[in-house]
Amino acid sequence: MTGVESPAYVPGHGLLHGRTAVVTAAAGTGIGGATARRFLEEGARVLISDAHSRRLKEHEAELGRQFPGAVTALPCDVTDEAQVRALFDAALAAHGRLDVVVNNAGLGGTSDLVDMTDEQWSRVLDVTLNGTFRCTRAALRAMRGTGGGVIVNNASVVGWRAQAGQAHYAAAKAGVMALTRCAAVEAAAYGVRVNAVAPSLALHPHLAKVTSAELLAELTEREAYGRYAQPWEVANVIVFLASGYSSYMTGEVVAVSSQHP
Repeated sequence: MTGVESPAYVPGHGLLHGRTAVVTAAAGTGIGGATARRFLEEGARVLISDAHSRRLKEHEAELGRQFPGAVTALPCDVTDEAQVRALFDAALAAHGRLDVVVNNAGLGGTSDLVDMTDEQWSRVLDVTLNGTFRCTRAALRAMRGTGGGVIVNNASVVGWRAQAGQAHYAAAKAGVMALTRCAAVEAAAYGVRVNAVAPSLALHPHLAKVTSAELLAELTEREAYGRYAQPWEVANVIVFLASGYSSYMTGEVVAVSSQHP
């Protein structure tokens, strides 16, 4: 299949003007970093977090030069409840309220189930599913008394379809989808919307380093456009879900891919 070229980058339109946001796993060149940048371009004030302190500090400095006064950073390991609480307490202390939370933190890996260790299974689920639970719970506690908000979780098409070597990751992402739907039903009473995106392959330098060329080619070939997504293309959908344009959407998992079953 001949790949369709990536579209031109879309400029910001002030869709999140005046909003405050937290984005997890936002230190790199992937979906979290792209989302933080898009939110800033749309007028939000953003607290970025990541478990990698050095990369987080570097990304804060880079974004701060372009959006002075609009971005802050705080390291956070989403497997640690104390760190999660500190992250959300910091957001409320800095801004008085919290409008948007993007739960992007996740951990992958490849291992056939027959050879998978308990530690491999538990580590992927603790970061990807339990971490999303911890941050969703903290976000709801912060938002329920302030008149509402939006939570966007990062799921994956692997939560819908099978892929060899991905049992732990697929189970975690399917769990994120179910968590999203259940949280949305409960959060409606607080005026909080909870949705998720399900990307397939959004390629960035770190992912390219840890994924074989053969697998990247296979995943790319599956896509209708014959190419991988740019991380900012997934971030654009997250902006939509965070904005007033999706005001009646909750409990949805939006595929950013042609891979929906």
